[in-house]
Amino acid sequence: MNYNLLALFALAILLLRVFQKLRSGWLRHPPFPPGPLPRFLIGNFHDLPTRLPWVTYTKWGLQYGDLVHASALGQHIVIVNSVETAIELFEKRSHIYSDRPVVPMIELTGWDFNIGMMPLGDKWRQHRTMFQQHFRRDVSLNYRPVQMKKVYQLLQGLLDDPQDFQELLKTLAAASTMATVYGYEVKPSNDRFVALSENAVKKLSDSFLPGAAVVNAFPILRYMPSWMPGAGFQRVAAECRQITEEMQKVPFNFVKQNMRDGVDSTSVVAKLLEANQARGRSDDENVKQMAAAAYAAGADTTASILGSFFLAMALHPDIQKKAQIEIEASTGAHRLPEFEDRPSMPFVEALYREVMRWKPPVPLGVAHATSEDDIYNGYFIPKGATVISNIWAMTHDEAIYFEPDRFNPDRFFTADGKLNSDDTVLAFGFGRRSCVGRHNADAIVWAAIVSVLLTFDIAKAKDANGNEIEINANYSDGLVSHPEPFICSTTPRSETAKSLVQATKG
Repeated sequence: MNYNLLALFALAILLLRVFQKLRSGWLRHPPFPPGPLPRFLIGNFHDLPTRLPWVTYTKWGLQYGDLVHASALGQHIVIVNSVETAIELFEKRSHIYSDRPVVPMIELTGWDFNIGMMPLGDKWRQHRTMFQQHFRRDVSLNYRPVQMKKVYQLLQGLLDDPQDFQELLKTLAAASTMATVYGYEVKPSNDRFVALSENAVKKLSDSFLPGAAVVNAFPILRYMPSWMPGAGFQRVAAECRQITEEMQKVPFNFVKQNMRDGVDSTSVVAKLLEANQARGRSDDENVKQMAAAAYAAGADTTASILGSFFLAMALHPDIQKKAQIEIEASTGAHRLPEFEDRPSMPFVEALYREVMRWKPPVPLGVAHATSEDDIYNGYFIPKGATVISNIWAMTHDEAIYFEPDRFNPDRFFTADGKLNSDDTVLAFGFGRRSCVGRHNADAIVWAAIVSVLLTFDIAKAKDANGNEIEINANYSDGLVSHPEPFICSTTPRSETAKSLVQATKG
């Protein structure tokens, strides 16, 4: 069998599906939501963007409306571009819109263990229960000492090697989650566990979006042997699967060894294993998978958010200064901020909200799928449709956010200088599929922002002649979008600030 024959086979299957749907009266339903004109058989296959798709989908929203329909080779895709519609579908109709679409590369790469990608069912409910037990709001308060310790290590790293700030931010994101979930202390650089997970997450991100892998468009191709022309995705998937398995296994075995040695009873994994032992049951596989999912979900997105924060501060020194003045007024500039200071810093709160709005780390969320047919505003959304929450469009809606591309924390204040009620972080998603680790993420991001602002000035770097080096504020593609590498200057604000950082080593 060659590639051409396989393509013809896939086309025959597609034609059979179309014929069956025509015979069953599939066309006798209300119209689909508006969208780009489909082509015969292939639909909008060639219209689906592979580069910054959230930008294209946002343009479609301006042209066609809050709800946009496209199709590709028989698969229906619905893009939700407004908060109002997202709340109606993902929250008020969560019993219909909480499933996940079948993405062949997820299974091929070994990422189907992840609760974020998992279809609804008993296994998903079991994993979500474990997450909620250990990451709900009240339990997450217990992790704050670990989070502050990791933030202090970030400050120390910025003092010692400020040019390496992007790697330091990745280390903070990884270290906080690894310490909480596995009781593992990440090395300052070149940590094996971090490198393993980062590699696995990147491969997942690169292969997830529509158009990123040919097998996602032609699921039948998953059965192609890797040696056939056009089956390069099989080799990529096999490599990723091996890394993904190791990412789950290595830190999990680290916890089990520590438990045998009597040195770990506080990590999330240790608590779950001890609870299983007390009930006389063995559930190692689910615990191992849940832990790896917790790390993968938290580390990459947190690093993206903090990278956007550094970028925004380098580009907007006036906003940075305003936040620093407020923090100094709250702490007296003689101590580092604490979580208890948060209510006394409304501008920092607005700055945090703006970072999360300006550059959401997962611009398209993770796609939902419909578990039954539905009709919304007279439009038909069929069972099995892929429904995408375009977070980017929602956070850049000009009807809500004036000049949405501009970084402006003041947009979160009322006319009389009070924080407004717009405190929902859309980046955390909607309904049953909202981020289960959002309370942890919120805490570590806020703590890093306020601590860095008190102790360091972030500015554009200068060349040998003292001229500012302009920053190209581009972002990467993929499931999680990061600022492209850029350089900036990170310097201690004063000798007092430097002393505060040095004192955290004690």
